[in-house]
Amino acid sequence: MTESANLHVTHPRITVLGVNPGRPPFRIVEIDGEVVGEATGLVDVLEVAARAGVIVHDADDPEVVHWVGGDKFKWKPS
Repeated sequence: MTESANLHVTHPRITVLGVNPGRPPFRIVEIDGEVVGEATGLVDVLEVAARAGVIVHDADDPEVVHWVGGDKFKWKPS
């Protein structure tokens, strides 16, 4: 039987969903699967996470933040 020595599968605690049209456009932020707020920019994501007790040191780390429908620079609807 062959098994990988490293079966470490991570699920990021933070998920930032796709852009919702609005004035201004926004993205829903989830932590541990629960909606915790809305963000209109990266700073909002960091603030929402900090209020929930999650400190983000690297917003590009896929083990920390899962960006749906675009990365940290996507804040306008397509």
